[in-house]
Amino acid sequence: MSTPLLEARGIDKGYPHRGGPGQHWWRRGWSRVLNGVDLSIGAGASVGLVGESGSGKTTLARIIAGLARPDAGTLLWQGRPLTNLDAAARAAWRREVQYVFQNPLPALNPRRRIGASLHGTLRGLTELSDRGRRARIAEVAERVGLEPALLGRFPHQLSGGQAQRVGIARALLGRPRLVILDEPVSALDVSLQAQILGLLETLRADRGLAYLFISHDLAVVERLCPWIAVMRSGTIVEQGPRERILGEPRQPYTRRLLEAVPALARPPSPWGAG
Repeated sequence: MSTPLLEARGIDKGYPHRGGPGQHWWRRGWSRVLNGVDLSIGAGASVGLVGESGSGKTTLARIIAGLARPDAGTLLWQGRPLTNLDAAARAAWRREVQYVFQNPLPALNPRRRIGASLHGTLRGLTELSDRGRRARIAEVAERVGLEPALLGRFPHQLSGGQAQRVGIARALLGRPRLVILDEPVSALDVSLQAQILGLLETLRADRGLAYLFISHDLAVVERLCPWIAVMRSGTIVEQGPRERILGEPRQPYTRRLLEAVPALARPPSPWGAG
């Protein structure tokens, strides 16, 4: 069996919270958000992480992306614990794991045009010349369907679909190997969802990208992810091939998620290998 691109082993995470009104600071409790989470993502794989709001999906994603630290557990990149990576390898990992947010606009400077923001992102990821950065941005913008004129707009001038394409373009600039997509289509209407999902499918096929696709919507995950992990209350309660999870779920919680999406409450269809 090949070494996973990224592996999470026994990830724990908690946050302190204050007690109720009138309670002293020393009565603060501790909210456990993740509890011993194990998850593997292979090179070129597309893994769906599903669960209700508050189940811990985004916290796990932020830890995998290096945006938060676990309290316990280990993250391995190509079989090596991140704590054992030297400075060069750690910089490569940060470049090769990128994040697409549900709302990409807060990641952009509202006072800078889109093209300038992408230049700034690329400057921090590579040592390309100014000419090289312009060429890379033009290449990626064309790949994700961003018209050149949109690069001259400010973030507030973009539609929801355009903004999400900018978010995807921003993630692709450094030529990553793993892209984390956190509810990337939940704010879009159905037609725009289909466009973005089609784009993601094409990018994965053409570039060999691995995805961690986070969603509460199993209908969306069904299309994009051959492997699905179901999270509840900070724990992955079951995971497996798409056909088995959607066709023969073993956990009552998974069955309840399926029942909330009528189109999926049926025997599995003959999916391709993905």
